[in-house]
Amino acid sequence: MISKKQYATLSEFRFRLSQFLRFSEAAALDAGISPLQYLLLLHLRGFQGREWATVGELAARLDASHQGTVALVKRCEANGLVTKRRSTTDARQVEIHLTPQAHALVKRIASRHLRELKRLDELFRGVDAAYLDRLNLGQGHSS
Repeated sequence: MISKKQYATLSEFRFRLSQFLRFSEAAALDAGISPLQYLLLLHLRGFQGREWATVGELAARLDASHQGTVALVKRCEANGLVTKRRSTTDARQVEIHLTPQAHALVKRIASRHLRELKRLDELFRGVDAAYLDRLNLGQGHSS
């Protein structure tokens, strides 16, 4: 059974997550790009192990279709945010790279996100401190 406090914690988390997503969308729009463009830039900048990604890899990170991701990359390329390069190791592969402009833009937006995440972390710690030790989703009591 799930306790009332556990429901309250889940509710608070979902509420704060929604607030963060709205914050994220506004931060991207304030910087002059769409939220989806910001996510593409973020995934490129944060891609594990290298400074570029393929359209297929980006589509997977965005949980989007290949065709939709191709269109998004084209919009970003037209706005001077990414460049496409043929791979030097596999001619079938196209690498998507951030431009210097995009590096600066994603850094500025991500910095705002990190400050907001820190604020949310402090909030969650305060909300959950009183009963985190008792929170066990499999063994709660109903209230």
